[in-house]
Amino acid sequence: MPRWAPRFIVRLTRNRIVPSSSRRWDIKKSLYLGVIGFIACHLYCRLFGDTCPLVSLSCFQTPQRIPHDEAVRQEFRPTKVGDSFGPTWWTCWFKVELSIPREWAGKEVHLLWESDGEGMVWRDAQPVQGLTKEGEKNSYILTDGLKETEPHSLTVYVEVACNGLFGAGKGSLIAPPDPDKKFTLNKAELVVFNRDVHELLVDFEILVDMAKLLGEENQRSFQALYVANQMVNLLDVTDSCTFPAVRHLASSIFSQKNGESQHTIHAMGHCHIDSAWLWPYEESIRKCARSWVTVIRLMEKNPEFTFVCSQAQQFEWVRNWYPGLYAQIQDYAKEGRFIPVGGTWVEMDGNLPSGESMVRQFLQGQRFFQQQFGKLCSEVRMMKTMNNNRDKGRVNHSAALFGFGDGGGGPTQKMLDRLKRMSDTNGLPRVQMSTPDRFFSMLEKEKTQLFTWIGELFLELHNGTYTTQTQIKKGNRECERILHDAEVLSSFALTQKNTFQYPSIKLQHLWRLLLLNQFHDVLPGSCIQLVVEDADGSVTMENGVIAAHLDSMGRVMSLRLVHSGRKPITTLLKPLEIVLAGGLRGSVKFSLQISERSVITQEVILDAMCPYLRFLTQVDWNEAHRFLKVEFPLQVRSMNATYEIQLGHLQRPTHWNTSWDWARFEVWSHKWMDLSEHGFGVALLNDCKYGASVHKNVMSLSLLRAPKSPDATADIGPHEFTYAVMPHRGSFQEAGVIHYAYNLNFPLHTVPAVSAQCPAWSAFSVHSPAVVLETVKQARAEDRLDGLVVRLYESHGSTVVTWLQTSLPVKEAISCDLLERPDLSSHLPLEEHGLKLSFTPFQVRSVLLILRQ
Repeated sequence: MPRWAPRFIVRLTRNRIVPSSSRRWDIKKSLYLGVIGFIACHLYCRLFGDTCPLVSLSCFQTPQRIPHDEAVRQEFRPTKVGDSFGPTWWTCWFKVELSIPREWAGKEVHLLWESDGEGMVWRDAQPVQGLTKEGEKNSYILTDGLKETEPHSLTVYVEVACNGLFGAGKGSLIAPPDPDKKFTLNKAELVVFNRDVHELLVDFEILVDMAKLLGEENQRSFQALYVANQMVNLLDVTDSCTFPAVRHLASSIFSQKNGESQHTIHAMGHCHIDSAWLWPYEESIRKCARSWVTVIRLMEKNPEFTFVCSQAQQFEWVRNWYPGLYAQIQDYAKEGRFIPVGGTWVEMDGNLPSGESMVRQFLQGQRFFQQQFGKLCSEVRMMKTMNNNRDKGRVNHSAALFGFGDGGGGPTQKMLDRLKRMSDTNGLPRVQMSTPDRFFSMLEKEKTQLFTWIGELFLELHNGTYTTQTQIKKGNRECERILHDAEVLSSFALTQKNTFQYPSIKLQHLWRLLLLNQFHDVLPGSCIQLVVEDADGSVTMENGVIAAHLDSMGRVMSLRLVHSGRKPITTLLKPLEIVLAGGLRGSVKFSLQISERSVITQEVILDAMCPYLRFLTQVDWNEAHRFLKVEFPLQVRSMNATYEIQLGHLQRPTHWNTSWDWARFEVWSHKWMDLSEHGFGVALLNDCKYGASVHKNVMSLSLLRAPKSPDATADIGPHEFTYAVMPHRGSFQEAGVIHYAYNLNFPLHTVPAVSAQCPAWSAFSVHSPAVVLETVKQARAEDRLDGLVVRLYESHGSTVVTWLQTSLPVKEAISCDLLERPDLSSHLPLEEHGLKLSFTPFQVRSVLLILRQ
C-alpha cells in the first residue's frame, strides 16, 4: 500500500468526476480518463476565441524555389480556404491582406493557418515564422497585445512548400514520393489566442503525464491525478475568474521541490534537420530557415532558452540565402544562446567516408565556426535522457535535446512552458536550460564514475546501406582519390615554381561538395531519387607469383600461390574468351546471365609481378528486391577476419554464436578485408565497395542491391567496378596487403619526361611499411602560404619509430593537430635521414613543413 492515498467519494456532475471506490486502481483509471476527456472536450476548443476573416487571399504557384523579392513581383490570383495546390515539390506563395478589428485592442492576435505542406511567414520582406502542422506550429503571432498605435491593417506573405515535414511519401513515410500529390489550405483567419487557456492546458498535461508515467503505486502519481481532478471540479471554462484558483492548485504540485539527490537533466533546444533524405538539398535550405527563424522568435520571448545546432553547411546555406536571419543568429550566438555544436561540415555517415574525409569534416566545419562565430566547437555528442542513462547511480547529470527533428521544426512554446514547470518539481528529474559546456563540465567532475565502451558500436538495423546507391559510393571513392591527387600534385608544383598559385579556393569548394554528399542519408543511399540526382551531379606482389588455371567452361579451377601450394578459392563462371594470352598481362573475359533481366560481364586480369587477381566487372542491373554478392569459399580457417576502417583496421568474428554476431551478417569495410590463419591468408580488395562479410571460411563482397524505398530506381542500370583477390604467405601486414589495396585505389599517374635523361625523383619516402603517408597539402591559407601539411598514420597496429625523408626544400618542421594548428613548442629536428617520427598503434600525426623560398 502507498503511504498516502485519497479517500474516494463518488460524485458525477456536469461530466466531472470525483472518484470513490475501494478498488483504487479502477478508480484511478476512471479518474485519468475523466480528466483526459474533460481536457479534450472543454479546453482545447477554447484555445482560440473570436475569429475574423481575412480581407483578401491570393496566390501564385511555381515549380521553382524562388527568393521573396522575386515572388512578390508575380501575378497573384484570388484563392480561398479549401482550394488545393501542388503538385509535389512545387511552391505556392500566398498574399495575405488582413485587418485586425479595433475591438480586439489589448488581446493576443494570431494568424491561424492550417494547410498541408511546410510554410514560412514573411513580413516586411523578412522571414518571421515557420508553419508546419506536423511540428505543431499552425499560427503566427501578429501581436501580443494590440495597441492603438500599432497598424491594424497589414500584408504578409506565406510561402508554402508542396511537401510535408517528412517529404511526400506515397502511402508510408519512406515510400518514394508521390509526384502528383495535392496540398490543401484548410484554414486561414485571424483569431484571438487565449493565453490563459494555453497555460491551463500545460498544467493539466503535465499532471496527467505524471499520473501516467510515474507508475500506479507511486505516491506522486496519485497526488498529481488527485489535484488534476480537483482542478476539473473547480474550473468553469466559461468564467475566466475561476482560472487563477485552478492554476494555484496546479502550482501546489509544481512548487514542491526536489531533494538534493535528484537527477538533473540539462535541457537544450534542438532541431535535427537532415541535409537531405526524403527531400532534396534545396528544400533543406528552406527547412533551416523555417526552423531557425521560429527559434529566434522563441528566444525573444524566453530569455533562458538555449538552442544547439550542428552542421556548418546549414549555417552557410542560411548565410547565403537568408542574410537577415543569419545576422540575428549571430547576435544570439554572441550571447551564448544559439550554440553551434559538433564541429563538422555536415553530420556525416560515420563509417563510409575515408579517414582523410573525416579529418576534413572537422577541418572545414571548425574553420567555418571559428570564422563566423569566433570559437571552435568543443563537443561532438550522443545525448541521453535519464530513462536511457546507463550510468544511473554513477552520475547524476544527463542531457535532453528537445524539439521536432529529422525534417526540422524544432522546439515549441508549449515545450518551453512544460520545462519551466518541471524545473524543480518533487518526483520529477530536475530540469534546467543548459549549454553543452555546462553539461560536459558537470560530467567532467564525475568522469571517473562513467562506464567506458570498448569496441565497435554496430547499428544492427542499418544493413544494406553499405551497398545501396552504388554510384554515389563509387563517386565518393573516386572524388576522395582525385582530391588527394590534386592536392599532392599542387603541393609539388608549389615547391617547383614560385609563380604557381595553389588552387586553395577551388579545392575548398570541391572538398565541401564531397563532404556535403557524405551526409548520413546520402552516402549510405537511404535517400530519394532527387537527392541521388543532386549527388551524382556534384561528383565530378612480393611474396610470390599467382598462376590462375582456367578451363573451357570459365570455371576457376584453382588459384594457387606459387611456393605455398595453397588453393584458396572456387567459384563458377560462364564460358570465356581469352583477351590477352600472356606476357606482361594475361586476361580472359566472359558474360553471365544472372537473371532474366540482368547480365554480368567480367574480365579476369593477371599482371606480371602483381600479387592479386583483378576482376574488372560490368553489370547491367534490372532487379527488384534482390542482392548481388560475390563469394570466395577459402581453404582458410580463423575465428576472426580483419577489415579496413578509416586510418586503421579491426577484427570481427567469423562465427554467429550470439545475436550480436548474427547482426553482423554484413559489415562495413573500406579498401580491403583479410582472412588469415598462421602463415597464410587471403585478402579481398576493392575500388568502390563497402559492404562485406566473412562467415566461417567464406569471404563475401556486396556488389549491388535493388530496394524500392525510398528510391524505386535505386541502382537500376549499368555499373562498373573492380575487386581483386590476393592470397599471401604470413600475416596481411607482412604481405603488404594495405600497400596493394592503396595501389588498386590509387593507380600511378604517368607524366611526360622533359628528356630521356630525366633523373629519378622521389618527393617523400617513409622507411617503415607500417606508416602510411596519407595526405600532402598546402597548410591553411590564412596561416601561411609557404607551408605544406603532411598527414601520416600507423596502419599495422604497432608501436614504431620511422624516418620521413623528402627531397622538397624544407627549412623547418613543426607538429600540428588535425585542425592543422601548429604546436610551436614541438619543432622537429631536420636530420640527415629526414624527420624522425614515433607512432603508437593507429596514431595519426600531422606535420607542418615550412618551405625555403
